[in-house]
Amino acid sequence: MHKIEHIGIAVKDLASANELYTKLFGQAPYKIEEVASEGVKTSFFKSGPNKIELLEATNADSPIAKFIEKRGEGIHHIAFEVTNIVTEVDRLKSNGFIVLNEQPKKGADNKLIVFLHPKSTNGVLIELCQEIS
Repeated sequence: MHKIEHIGIAVKDLASANELYTKLFGQAPYKIEEVASEGVKTSFFKSGPNKIELLEATNADSPIAKFIEKRGEGIHHIAFEVTNIVTEVDRLKSNGFIVLNEQPKKGADNKLIVFLHPKSTNGVLIELCQEIS
């Protein structure tokens, strides 16, 4: 893993959260997109070299809707950049980590993604991200 790619924050209302974070960072999100397969609409902000992803559920069955219902708004996951997601998943599985999706899938911001179960990461949902070439 190279670096923290972004921190994901679950929000109830993306439009109002975008207004709040625009005021916080002094700039609008650089990207807003929907990932239908995940039932989520996202926006991305940059703060120096760091990125924040805001996530709003687009349906009641999405992981974000369930997260907010259970825990409320707040930090949802930490994403780490990797060079080869398949190799990294194999390495982590061999070290006892529980992978939520065996096959990388297309996520937001032009990334392939895989999630690690919080049960194997001290309660933190970890996302692995590889840039799609």
